[in-house]
Amino acid sequence: MESLLERAASWASTRGDVVALALVGSRVRGAARADSDVDLVLLTVDPPAYVEHEDWIQAFAPGAELVRTGDWGAVVERRLRLPSGLEVEVGIGRPSWARVTPVDPGTRRVVRDGMRPLYDPRGMLAALQSAAER
Repeated sequence: MESLLERAASWASTRGDVVALALVGSRVRGAARADSDVDLVLLTVDPPAYVEHEDWIQAFAPGAELVRTGDWGAVVERRLRLPSGLEVEVGIGRPSWARVTPVDPGTRRVVRDGMRPLYDPRGMLAALQSAAER
């Protein structure tokens, strides 16, 4: 899994529209089971590039197939299945998902449930973590 996360962070750093990427959920808390998916939050200034198109998927996770798309309000889920069978849920949203004044209750819940920034050049996710804990 760490190689997947390193590859995802490296990929994010090459995308001019991506402002942050984080691992969230059970894998951060150390509560993942063998069948747990990998949950990521991708913040971009151009969500339609990832929600309406699939060309980015192979660069992000070679060999992955799109399993489903779901709208969760502030983020849109793009669930991918890797050749190994591991599922990766990429929640795609705008940078406003990470705003700190005020922190959205849903975002606060996600952050408190476990968040590990993977790519955070502006410190946006670090600030969000600090604000969500207050």
